[in-house]
Amino acid sequence: MDLGIHGKIALVTASSRGLGRGCSEQLAAEGCRVAICSRDRAAAKQAAEEISKKSGTAVLGVAADMRKAEDIRRLLEDVREALGEPEILVTNAGGPPPGTYASTALEEYEKALNLTLMSAVHLIHGVTPAMKTNGWGRIIAITSISVKQPIGTLLLSNMARAGLTGFLKTIATELAPDGITVNALLPGTHKTSRIDQLAAFRADQEKKTPEAIIDEMMSANPSHTIGDPSDFGAAAAFLASVQARYLTGQNILVDGGNYRGLL
Repeated sequence: MDLGIHGKIALVTASSRGLGRGCSEQLAAEGCRVAICSRDRAAAKQAAEEISKKSGTAVLGVAADMRKAEDIRRLLEDVREALGEPEILVTNAGGPPPGTYASTALEEYEKALNLTLMSAVHLIHGVTPAMKTNGWGRIIAITSISVKQPIGTLLLSNMARAGLTGFLKTIATELAPDGITVNALLPGTHKTSRIDQLAAFRADQEKKTPEAIIDEMMSANPSHTIGDPSDFGAAAAFLASVQARYLTGQNILVDGGNYRGLL
């Protein structure tokens, strides 16, 4: 299927690896001109080169820390200068550290909100003026299955991503008349470094090995496996497509059927 986005300018944040990388690779494969970022400049440049070589499309790699509003402003300037105004935005940020109410220090809450919620707010505020002018735009936020089914050991992530979900749902209605869609992709368990981090945390709590925790995650999933970032990226590419023009304000699970609720 031709998604109709060849030549579109796409910005994917926190994308040198993991789910962001999967989204970047799929958008580049569709012929988008992609900008990626990482806190590590060398990692961003290397990932950009690898994605470019694989897709045959030029990819821009930029250093930016999603915890810092100034970095986000500079990132957007760099993308505009090198490629033009982003027409597709995939917001992503490394998740807050795992923890429970008992183990989470009060000062960690604001950090989590800045990283997970406010980074997306700053990015969206930066790209929407041009999208409105052009009458076309795609905003896709990577959130989590936890916005539907909170995870006990991820208090900060549960809180911040739920807040982001409320923000996205609200602006989807406001931006729809301008031809801009706003959706969220909710990953379940995927093969990323984040899962390694969470498995290590649970292993320490439960006195098990990280490998045993990963096995439990796989066994608990109806598909008896965990997702691959490329699967997730394909879902993002579809949401960015011209065919998805009537799909907005949605929270779409990419979890192998792990979520058991009806809504």
